[in-house]
Amino acid sequence: MKNEFTITVYAENHVGLLNRIAIIFSRRKINLESLNTSPSEVPGIHRLTIVINETEDVVRKLARHIEKQVDVLKAFYNTADEIVWQEMALYKVPTDEITEKVKVERLLREFGARAVVIRRDYTVFEATGHREETDRLVQVLEPYGLIEFVRSARVAIIKASDGFHSLLKEFEQRDPGGEAAEHEIPDNPEAAFAV
Repeated sequence: MKNEFTITVYAENHVGLLNRIAIIFSRRKINLESLNTSPSEVPGIHRLTIVINETEDVVRKLARHIEKQVDVLKAFYNTADEIVWQEMALYKVPTDEITEKVKVERLLREFGARAVVIRRDYTVFEATGHREETDRLVQVLEPYGLIEFVRSARVAIIKASDGFHSLLKEFEQRDPGGEAAEHEIPDNPEAAFAV
């Protein structure tokens, strides 16, 4: 049975990685519901948050395949219950509708929306929440002349995780890299290559 899964990928930010990951999904004819990329808590490492509807078996295989990419360090997958997530939405509404109708202002407060731009001809409101909440506000604002609407991709944090940074520190403690060896010529070069 297909469910909604959030795949979190930690990777180095190199040109072409996003394309290679997108190809993994397109070859399997899997649609991305949401895709977000951003810096992570580890300097130099980016975080990709991908939302898909698929079976757990398929998602597990996808995560393993994504981890095989050269620049990818780790890929996790989680259900909605295992993460804390939000999306941000912007709504553009005619200013005269807002100022004339106190009901609209009350509705916006009820949804936790706040004004980010107020002009004579329009006002832009911002709200965060789950997709159902931001969609519901669209339906509420449509009768008042909703001009434009846009929603961001999902941002998510894994509930049970200590973060990738702690996983990276744990790995470094188990397998320290040590000092880089300098190019040395041994006293007896033939002995160095003898079997």
